Amino acid sequence: MTDAARPRKLRPLRIEQVAGAAGTGRDTAGGAAIGVGTKGARPAHARANPAAELGFSGDPEQHCADDTDMLHAQRTWDAALATNRLDLLGVTIERQRVETEDITASVSLLVDGRPDDLRACVESVIKHTRAKVLALDLGNVGGAGDVLRELAARHRDRITAWHVAETPRRLGGTATWGESRAKLLRLDESEVHILMETYVVLGGDALTPLIAAVAAGATAAGWRGVDPADGEPRGPGRVPALTGELMAVRRAYAFRALPEDAVDVKDAIMRMSLRLPGELVVPEKPLPVAMLDAERLHDQEDPAPALTGRGRAAPGPDRAS
Repeated sequence: MTDAARPRKLRPLRIEQVAGAAGTGRDTAGGAAIGVGTKGARPAHARANPAAELGFSGDPEQHCADDTDMLHAQRTWDAALATNRLDLLGVTIERQRVETEDITASVSLLVDGRPDDLRACVESVIKHTRAKVLALDLGNVGGAGDVLRELAARHRDRITAWHVAETPRRLGGTATWGESRAKLLRLDESEVHILMETYVVLGGDALTPLIAAVAAGATAAGWRGVDPADGEPRGPGRVPALTGELMAVRRAYAFRALPEDAVDVKDAIMRMSLRLPGELVVPEKPLPVAMLDAERLHDQEDPAPALTGRGRAAPGPDRAS
């Protein structure tokens, strides 16, 4: 391209532009199939209206008009199939990337051991996304801090790391989840703050759909939803609370909701979800996300402990629509 002007966003294709329209080569209207290699000719011994023999358009002399319900249904079906094929090819995710390219987002990681998990987690973010990584190493547990230094040196433009001597509270140290997460939140300057656990890996770009959901008006979007009353999974769509393995949140609202006094990660995430105003959502399409080992989840209680007596905050006055 020689034109330096910013490209305009294309409107979605109309149904008749996708499939089944005149000139596609398909005999949906009962006439001659005109397409590649046919030049409008009807082969010898061709039946006048083969669709009629299958009961689609009446007797051989009754050709469907373009405005019949049958033709409309066929085109709608074809359009849906075409859209699904485009989604499989990644067109939807690419469109979301374009729509969110001006929105800044950072992945925040607490590094508290399990160096192999950390390496797999960070490398998956670097490989599949464009987000920057902010990582806080707590005491170089098991050499995880050394792995973080290596990764940060290799990807200087993507990873920013801090190292402190305090070790995690779960290992007898003084660093709690709430205060450590609060430090990362203050160090972040992005519009969207993404909380991610180091035992989570991406098999593709799982961040763009979350960022797109936030850009569309949600306060936060996550990999999985949960009902805080009974701990049962919820989603996709709007959910009462999010689990904390992977969650994108508007940074301005995260400041108000993050419980700095929290010690336990799962209770903290639940408290944070219930404090956030507005909508919490799980994307409609499954995200390419996996947990390395479900037994490594900090050896804590159930992922979504039942909570009672805690209402959701009212929507903030400056919430984007």
